[in-house]
Amino acid sequence: MKILVVGAGALGGYFGGRLLQAGQDVTFLVRPARARQLAAGGLAIHSPQGDAHLPSPPALLAAQVRSSYDLVIVGCKAYDLEATIAAFAPAVGPETAILPLLNGLRHLDRLTERFGYQRVLGGLGVISAALDARGEVLHLSRDHQLAFGELDGVRSARVDAIAAAFASARFDSQPSDRILQAMWEKWVHIATLASATSLMRASVGDIVQAGAQDVALELLNECSRIAAHNGFPPGAEALGRTRAAVTAPGSTLSASLLKDIERGAPTEGDHILGDFLRRGRWSTADTVLLPLAYAQLRSYEARRARDAAEAAAQQRLAA
Repeated sequence: MKILVVGAGALGGYFGGRLLQAGQDVTFLVRPARARQLAAGGLAIHSPQGDAHLPSPPALLAAQVRSSYDLVIVGCKAYDLEATIAAFAPAVGPETAILPLLNGLRHLDRLTERFGYQRVLGGLGVISAALDARGEVLHLSRDHQLAFGELDGVRSARVDAIAAAFASARFDSQPSDRILQAMWEKWVHIATLASATSLMRASVGDIVQAGAQDVALELLNECSRIAAHNGFPPGAEALGRTRAAVTAPGSTLSASLLKDIERGAPTEGDHILGDFLRRGRWSTADTVLLPLAYAQLRSYEARRARDAAEAAAQQRLAA
């Protein structure tokens, strides 16, 4: 199977690197700076599940894509989706399957609109990973699961082929006939955690220490109601995992969305929280905290835009 992994960041670098380590036919689609980094030092993975170093992994720039692939794995940030689509579109042929690993569901709407429903799979990654200053992948926990399946729940021949390719790699792969349910459950989890930790600018442990865990639990209730109104109520096991995660004393857990705020970076707030609210627009009478969390994220983005405009104006004056 000929696989194109779009990006070699923490997520793409980990799963793509594990596939390459297993001998699969993997090429990374990267930007120029990352291409230089990979050419100079290779792709390094540091993980509790075993380290790996892959010298000179195959990599292409967008302008160098000349043929189609059997599978395109997409793991970009939501705000980069349009540019990412433009970059990998030449790699999509009549038989190409596209496996996106973004959070939420809005990307499915855009990808099916652009490439057709039949080419797009549902997917999610469960992993905590980051790139260090040298561009090496740091796997921060033992979780490294990749789930995937047809959007209509059918167990297809291509899902079986992908499962066979993934089975050789050193991560947990899970073909699913209920992938949309799994994606909704992950979305509820992420929206709850992102809302609670960004709204209070604190880790889970700090929120619990302040006696404010009920705020996180009410956010979970709000998110769960919206998912249920869309036909995907979270199961008891998923709810239990999220309750445990957002009420754990001493936990240093916080959402990546909060980390983005703390370093002044753009966030996926509209994709994770805004779209969640839009899908619950007919059931928001008892939804109070989620709109508040989304409003503070919009305020943050407005301040970022203002600061960027002021900095640009000052540069023009100084020129």
